[in-house]
Amino acid sequence: MAGTINKVILIGHLGDEVKMHYFEGGNAIGRFPIATNETYTNRQTGERITNTEWHNIVVRNKLAEICEKYLTKGDKVYVEGRLKNRQYEVDGQKRYTTEIQVQDMTFLSTKKDPNTNPASPQVDQQQHSTPNNGNNMSSMPNEDDDLPF
Repeated sequence: MAGTINKVILIGHLGDEVKMHYFEGGNAIGRFPIATNETYTNRQTGERITNTEWHNIVVRNKLAEICEKYLTKGDKVYVEGRLKNRQYEVDGQKRYTTEIQVQDMTFLSTKKDPNTNPASPQVDQQQHSTPNNGNNMSSMPNEDDDLPF
């Protein structure tokens, strides 16, 4: 292989609100942690064990402003970017951190519409993802059945 690659893909939940930093010239950087989980069963004890990894996410400019506006703690996101190691100093001591510099991002959490019933989020989600072909989904009764759609 002639080249190298530095690519990270994560799907996780925000661990905190987006922290913004604005610079002269209109540039901005947003930082926030996301958590990814790995769950497995211990073969000896049968106990389910969950390990959580925390990742430092960095978004820039317009994407940072969009994240600040729409993301909140606990939201699920898809992040694609590259690893970047950074060094900084605190009280004369050198510190190191590894960050994910985001190149592409998708919000996976659906926001609740205040006009909908929180007990039936599946119906609301179907209304927004299904093309309107003249049938009004909201006038149909919400029935529990085994149909996958």
